[in-house]
Amino acid sequence: MNRIEERLKQVQDKGEKAFITYITAGLPDMEGCAKIIKAQEEAGLDILELGIPFSDPVADGPVIQSASYQSIQKGTNIKKVFDMVEQLRREGCELPIVFMLYFNTVLHYGLAAFAAKCAATGVDGVIIPDLPYEEQEQLQKILDKTEKAPILIQLVTPVSKQRIPMLLEKARGFVYCISSMGVTGQSADFHRDVVSYLQEVKKVSKIPVMMGFGIRTAEDVIPMKDTIDGCIVGSYLIKLMEQTNYDTDTVKEYVSTFKKELNTK
Repeated sequence: MNRIEERLKQVQDKGEKAFITYITAGLPDMEGCAKIIKAQEEAGLDILELGIPFSDPVADGPVIQSASYQSIQKGTNIKKVFDMVEQLRREGCELPIVFMLYFNTVLHYGLAAFAAKCAATGVDGVIIPDLPYEEQEQLQKILDKTEKAPILIQLVTPVSKQRIPMLLEKARGFVYCISSMGVTGQSADFHRDVVSYLQEVKKVSKIPVMMGFGIRTAEDVIPMKDTIDGCIVGSYLIKLMEQTNYDTDTVKEYVSTFKKELNTK
């Protein structure tokens, strides 16, 4: 078990739902980003998705595209993000961290070098939205051979129905269920068949089922709450941080309130 699996087991043992957030690495700067991560851990966040800025983030909507561009303008690169995570781990941060990044970044770094660096630094998982299941074999083999390597998280969509058993056969960590067609940040505009789609995934999945894309508040996921094991918020939190000049108290309050409401409503 790595940190992701351990945390999700703890959450399930308590009969709770998990809360995951996405933030873009390097904003407001590297030091400020580390403070935001620590604040979320203190607020009770279960897993953090850390977006590695990329020039052409095809799965992301305007909010995350803009954040990615701003971060690149500030000089953020994967080496600096690895350094930040390594420092956080040295300081005692045990929050499970998942890198959300595009395959070109991994390829440029080198597959084996990337797997080894993730393992050495303390990166627990990776999400690569532009790497289809059929093209994951080479990377997965390298991850399998690397001690303490991150888990490759699988994504499914409302049109994945026939592929779900194949996608989840060997999946680990959690399954990321995209709640709508299109890009991130669509303000609770979920696919019309989202509940039945999530139920299909839940039937097949041996691991926790997480729902993401377009979620703002715990209220948004109440209709799906009996089916999912947790949810993911990205664009809404990024907008909130931008509006409050990356105030850590605001971030803490948002995370703790969402987590509480997710488990009481």
